[in-house]
Amino acid sequence: MSLTSMRKTIAALAAASAIALAAPAVAQDEEGDTATSADPYADTVFSGDYLSVGVGVALNPSYSGSNDYVVTPLPIVQGSLKGVDINPRPAGLALDFLQDPEDGPGFDLGIAARLRSDRAMQISDPVVKSLGKLDRAFEIGPTAGVSFAQVLNPYDSLTLTTDVRWDIAGAHDGMVVDPSIAYFTPVSEGVAGSLTVSASYGDSDFHDYYYTVTPAQSLVTGGELPVYTPDGGGFTSVGTTLLVGVDLDGNLANGGWALIAIGGYSRLLGDAKDTPFTSVRGSANQFLGVLGVGYTF
Repeated sequence: MSLTSMRKTIAALAAASAIALAAPAVAQDEEGDTATSADPYADTVFSGDYLSVGVGVALNPSYSGSNDYVVTPLPIVQGSLKGVDINPRPAGLALDFLQDPEDGPGFDLGIAARLRSDRAMQISDPVVKSLGKLDRAFEIGPTAGVSFAQVLNPYDSLTLTTDVRWDIAGAHDGMVVDPSIAYFTPVSEGVAGSLTVSASYGDSDFHDYYYTVTPAQSLVTGGELPVYTPDGGGFTSVGTTLLVGVDLDGNLANGGWALIAIGGYSRLLGDAKDTPFTSVRGSANQFLGVLGVGYTF
C-alpha cells in the first residue's frame, strides 16, 4: 500500500463516523529526527495486505431528526487485501479498486454499500413509534475520490470523496449522494487525527419515504404530527466529525491495539428539518459520540 493510500484510509474512517484502527505514524531515525524517506510506511504493517477489526459503542439519535439518544454497537472491518482497499462507511463499507501511485494525487474508484435502518429500530419517541417501523434500505452504488498529500506538513493529506447509492431493497427506492472532504494529520508516533466536513443529498423518493406524514398517520397520532408533504429532493444534512486514534503501544505504524474517539455534529436541512418528525418531535441539531477499540494485523 502506498503512502497516499494510507492517508486516504484514515480520512475515509473519519468520514464514515465509525471506528477506525489504522493510522500513519511519523517515522523517526535512531536520533529521534523525523524521517525523510519517500515512503515511511515501507516496512510497517501497512506495507502490504493488512486488516483492522474492532468494535465500538456510539451514542447517536434514535432516528435521523430525533432528540432522543440511544447506544448502538459498531462493528468494523477495514484494510487492504490483494490491492483492494476496504474502507468503512456508516453501517456499511466501500471497496476501492484503483492502485495509488507512490507520489502525487491518489484516486479512488469502487463500490460503496450501506444498510440504512432509520426508524426501523430503536424508536424512542412514543408518538413516532405509534406509526410503526419503516423497512430497512440496502443502498449500493459507485464511489469516487481524490487525495492530495503533504498539504501543510510532510505527513498530512486532504481527501475528497463522493458516494452515490440506490436502494435495492424496496424501502425508499431512491438515490442518495454523500460528498465529503477530510483533512488528516498525525500528531505524534502514537496519535493521529482527522477532521471531516460532509453533506447528504436525497432524491424525491427518499424524501417521500422518510419525511412524509399522511392524513392517516396524523390521525393515528391524534394530530400530534401534522400532515406534511416534502417539497422534493434536496440536501438533507451538513456536518463535521473529528476522529482521534491512539495506539496503545505508542506506535501506530506497527499495528496492534488502538483506541478511537469520535465526536460529530450535523444540522438537518430542508425537508429533513421541516418534517414533523424533526420539527415537532425532535431537533435539527444532531450529535454523535463514539468510543472504540480495535486490532490491526
